Amino acid sequence: MQRRQARPRLLQAMFDAIRIPDLRRRILFTVGMLAIFRFIAHVPLPGVDAGALQELFQRNALLGMLDLFSGGAMRYFSVVAMGVYPYITASIVMQLMVPIIPRLQALSQEGEAGRNKINQYTHWLTVPMAGIAGYGQIILLQREGVVTAMSGLPMAAMVLATIAGTMFLVWLGELITEYGIGNGVSIIIFGGIVAGLPTMIGQGILAAAVGTGLERYVPIAAFIAIVIVTMAVIVIFTEAHRRIPVQYARSVFRGGRMYRQAGSTHIPLRVNTAGMIPLIFGMSLVIFPGMIASYFVAPAGAEPNLANTIQNLFSPASMFYWGLYFVLVVAFTFFYTMVIFGQQDLPGVLQRQGGFIPGIRPGKHTADYLNQVIKRITWAGALFLAVVAIMPFMAQKALPNIQVIQLSSMGLLIMVGVILDTMKQIEAQLVMRRYEGFIK
Repeated sequence: MQRRQARPRLLQAMFDAIRIPDLRRRILFTVGMLAIFRFIAHVPLPGVDAGALQELFQRNALLGMLDLFSGGAMRYFSVVAMGVYPYITASIVMQLMVPIIPRLQALSQEGEAGRNKINQYTHWLTVPMAGIAGYGQIILLQREGVVTAMSGLPMAAMVLATIAGTMFLVWLGELITEYGIGNGVSIIIFGGIVAGLPTMIGQGILAAAVGTGLERYVPIAAFIAIVIVTMAVIVIFTEAHRRIPVQYARSVFRGGRMYRQAGSTHIPLRVNTAGMIPLIFGMSLVIFPGMIASYFVAPAGAEPNLANTIQNLFSPASMFYWGLYFVLVVAFTFFYTMVIFGQQDLPGVLQRQGGFIPGIRPGKHTADYLNQVIKRITWAGALFLAVVAIMPFMAQKALPNIQVIQLSSMGLLIMVGVILDTMKQIEAQLVMRRYEGFIK
């Protein structure tokens, strides 16, 4: 028993899950779906120059975000090159439209049927977004000489292939969610990030290992230390929350008399309610001007024009780029947190269930108090996300010898979040099965 308790909780949960046939099948199903995804990610679209594509990714850091959400498929420009990024964008748009459009707001309050309808709308919205993203990416690669120039039916076939690839990944993700372990879409992104880590780290070690003696390994050791510290901070802020005490008073009719009973619990208000959404919003807005300007820049050897200036200003090598990214992440963290918090309607839920916060009157006073608390703790979450967002810039400035290793803060945030969420689901499944076994 002592050895069992001495094991880390993460490993112990995995060992226990493998021993249970049902959970073992779920884990193996998830692994199988990831294997299918990795196979499809290496099936390229026709007319792609693989060498020119790799060279483009080495000199264009703006493609890194799309490659992240495609699970590395963008680097090969495969049939799933767009990944699940259009679906994530559609989901975010739908979340923002729910409190604005009365019809969607009414659907969100209709329980499971309403959520299924909104999910259906999200799938419909994913199709045109995937088509637009695929067409734009093909045009960009054509201008760079990576994809053979084409139009008409061949172009339509490639666009349809990218749409089909995105919807196929969304379908795989939903299968993982239903029959596997964890959130399927997040698991697919996680699988793509993990698959690219060995190559990235190997290239970084070869590029950084210059000099003689132990000095050649100092940059790598410092980089590993930065990653470990960053992951530890991400875990702390992901799990951090403020507990708001709540008391419930209810009346029970027993033996012909009315008795009043009371109970207490708490509301966990998360410090980082927005998750990684502000990073996605901020990155999208920061890279947009540079991508648009890249279509109008003066050719090599000609006098630079305004488009060249804008492209340089919104380049990842620019201080302005990272400063704007920092500000946008803070702003979007507050915006998205208040949208989500408003949709939850905690004051109304408490009032309907007979709950109250000690010392705070129900109704408007409770709403004002909760809004004040969520705004105060969101400052910590916003600054945390903003610092994590600019971590690649700080790491590259501090460790110039490991430029080849792209310390993706968003990738780390996704990895840690997916691992924590998956382990929570495994532990919940274990608790449920142990409880059922005890009852039997």
